[in-house]
Amino acid sequence: MAATERAIELAVAAARAASDIKAEEIIALDVSEQLVLTDVFLIASGSNERQVGAIVDAVEEALFKLGAKPIRREGKAAGRWVLVDFGDVVVHVQHAEDRVYYALERLWKDCPLIELPADARGTDEGADA
Repeated sequence: MAATERAIELAVAAARAASDIKAEEIIALDVSEQLVLTDVFLIASGSNERQVGAIVDAVEEALFKLGAKPIRREGKAAGRWVLVDFGDVVVHVQHAEDRVYYALERLWKDCPLIELPADARGTDEGADA
């Protein structure tokens, strides 16, 4: 069973909001086959703690407009790795250094990528500018 349309809609909205705050390397993984708790992991990076917080705020605001409220939030005070659980989508915003260290993409490499629109991929070498 693949991620639901609602989960993909929320992931794209979250990715666009993160991209607007200059998040880097935004990816969405369909984890619906591996986890029963959520359909999509959205992963984004910020270059410093302040940017990580701004990305999280933008994502929460964007998803709130779509009727999604966070079920739980972890790590916002430290600003290194913030996890926001919206039920259908779990958003991970990591400091760039922590993203390299924890390598979530490698841990979930068996999960298919969800294609994000060009305006929702953030800044990186592979994004269409």
